[in-house]
Parts: sequence; C-alpha cells; structure tokens
Amino acid sequence: MIKVKLAIITGASKGLGASIARRMMTEGTGVISVSRTENPELAKLAAENHVFYAQYFCNLSSPDELESVFSKLTALLQEKQPETVYVYNNAGVIDPIGTAGNLNHEALIQNANVNLIAPIMISNILLREVSSDMVIVNITSGAAERPIQGWSAYCSTKAGINMFTETAALELQTAGSSHKIIAFSPGVMDTDMQGTIRSSAKESFHDLEKFQAYKEKGMLRDTETVANALAGLLHKEIESGKVYYVNDLI
Repeated sequence: MIKVKLAIITGASKGLGASIARRMMTEGTGVISVSRTENPELAKLAAENHVFYAQYFCNLSSPDELESVFSKLTALLQEKQPETVYVYNNAGVIDPIGTAGNLNHEALIQNANVNLIAPIMISNILLREVSSDMVIVNITSGAAERPIQGWSAYCSTKAGINMFTETAALELQTAGSSHKIIAFSPGVMDTDMQGTIRSSAKESFHDLEKFQAYKEKGMLRDTETVANALAGLLHKEIESGKVYYVNDLI
C-alpha cells in the first residue's frame, strides 16, 4: 500500500486556510477541508496535483455537529491509513467586538466554540482515534499575549488555545507519543477578518484607526506568504508545545 500524507484544515475555503490547502497540495499532500462552504478551486487543484481531496461541511460553533462530522472523518482516516496527518485548526471568529458589559452573549458563545472548544475537541478526537503520526497546528494570535480593548473574547480564547497547546504537548511527551502539537501566530493578514475589524464602531474597538492604517499603508501580509512560511517551518524539526511567530520565519 502506498503511504500518503493528509492535511485536515478547518476554514479551508478561504483566507489562510485556502492558502495552506493550496501549499499542501503542491507538496503532494492530500487535503480534507472542514468548513461551512466549499472552494471549488481546491477540488480542481487536487485533481491537477493528483492528490486526495474531500470536503466535510461543518458549523464548528456546534459541538454536536463537529462530533458527528469528525466521526465520519476518522472513519475515512482509518480506511486511508495515511503515513502522516497534519491538522490545521485554522478557523476562527473575531466577533463579538465590544467592551465588557456590552457583549452579545450568542456571539460570545460562538466565539468560544469556534476559537477554543472546536480545536480542543478536534485534537481530542484525533488523538484518540488516529494511529498515524500527527502534527497538530493551532492557529493563534498575538492577541493571546496582550490585552486589546474590544477584543476580550478573542484575546481570551486565543490565550486558551495557547495553554491547551502547551499542556497537550506536555501530556504527549509524558506518554512517549510521536505526535506533535504547536501553535502558530500568523500576524496581521489581508483577510475577511481584517475587513470585519475595520468596520467596527470606534466605541467598540479602541484601536480602530491603527487597524484601518494597516490596510491603507499596505502593511497586511497576503495569506500565501504566511502559508509558505508555515509549511517551511513544518519541514524542520519543531518543538512540541511551542508558539511559533511568522515574524521569526520571514
């Protein structure tokens, strides 16, 4: 049986997720996209590069839906028996943007589910069910390490994913596991999320002008550059539990 490499990417239909998917395919790695929408370009690119591609539609803010989708996904992995599985917990939401005391609770719960609970659940399911060597990459943010007024939900969930990464890595090391888990901070990129940030109300987001200036002055990196930096990192010996920063790689 020919051993293959597969990448599971949440939020793969656009932004950084789509750029990671494209890079993986050009390296000969198959892609399993987990997202609410499909990017037809990915199926076409997979065919051109003769690699496996599958799309699983999933609303990551629903733990029940996530559990159902990943039970099917793990069955596929057990059938394919890949040599290596890369897991990119990339999907994320910035809302609610607002000060404490003015947060929408529905948006707050969605933020926690997508940014924190989903990556932990996905990691938990795959570490339990998959025997292939795994590299789990949790996409984090500089906001995990500093308070940004108006982003209390986003800062808190990203700080949580950093701590989960460090703790899980310690547990894997203690167990003598070959799996690795890291966090990757991609910096400010030209994505839909940045558009959401720039359209915030000034009273909700203290640093609004700063983020508007990032776009106006061309300071936002394109997602292809960031995805290539991340792929280059994974070709090296990585330290499980570490938070890697794109600015140190470019």
